[in-house]
Amino acid sequence: MGRYVIRRLLMMIPVFIGTTFLIYYMVYQLGGDPISAMFGDRGADPVFVAQKRAELHLDDSLIVQYWYYLKGLLQGDFGTTLNGIPVADELKRAFPISIRLALVAFAIEVVIGVTAGLIAGLKRGKFADSVVLVVTLVVISIPVFVLGYVLQYFMGLQWGWFPATATPGDPTWEDLILPGIVLGSLSLAFVARLTRTSIVENIRADYVRTATAKGLPRRRVVTVHLLRNSLIPVVTFLGADLGSLMAGAIVTEGIFNVDGVGRLIYLSVTRHESSTVVGAVAALVMIYLVMNLIVDLLYAVLDPRIRYA
Repeated sequence: MGRYVIRRLLMMIPVFIGTTFLIYYMVYQLGGDPISAMFGDRGADPVFVAQKRAELHLDDSLIVQYWYYLKGLLQGDFGTTLNGIPVADELKRAFPISIRLALVAFAIEVVIGVTAGLIAGLKRGKFADSVVLVVTLVVISIPVFVLGYVLQYFMGLQWGWFPATATPGDPTWEDLILPGIVLGSLSLAFVARLTRTSIVENIRADYVRTATAKGLPRRRVVTVHLLRNSLIPVVTFLGADLGSLMAGAIVTEGIFNVDGVGRLIYLSVTRHESSTVVGAVAALVMIYLVMNLIVDLLYAVLDPRIRYA
């Protein structure tokens, strides 16, 4: 197990460098002058502009710019914004908000998605199964921005179940329930369908029939034997989805005025602040890599037949 973990950690290094370079390259290809974007239509002192360009290495080639950025990144320096604010401070402010939003969405999709998929799998071909399949298909078909505005109007404004928008600055957990529902709705549908398919496949397995023949209670057969083995593909999806929930919340955070990482990335792209974009993406890449490692280790917990030599 230890050698496997070390090998996976070493594999993270080229993945991290390659991913951050691709993001840096794409931001570089957007074009435009970030110094001009900072001042807008106002004139700027040519001496200050030259000093700022030299400080940010904007006159160097892409490889040189990325090298300076990666060198600072490895030292814990994420760079500074065009306004002189350290990118690390921006990430410290935005990431806790997005993490809380992602955890709310993650909890919703796990609890409701797995439960709905389990019921549909056990009731295959019956009314409950049809309801789950139809509802999840409808959720998958509706764009996130449409679902967000609809739920905001009815559940936030008309019925008053949840706050329609988040509190500026530091939203409460209650503020994040409604955007969490919207953010996790698509993943919830996939989790329910994936759980349902896995349950249907494993319910006819030999180990389930053996456990039933031994006279074990049905609840134990379902929870300990059937569900535990059926969750392996679901855990794979959930592990990758946790990073996606934080990175893909641009639309949701915009609708509900949540000042998180998604909003930060969007504003940074429009302002051509490559250091902020790459810094946020670098942190998200690390989350992806760590979550994938945790998912691989969870396989051995869920299925004792899996061992890492």
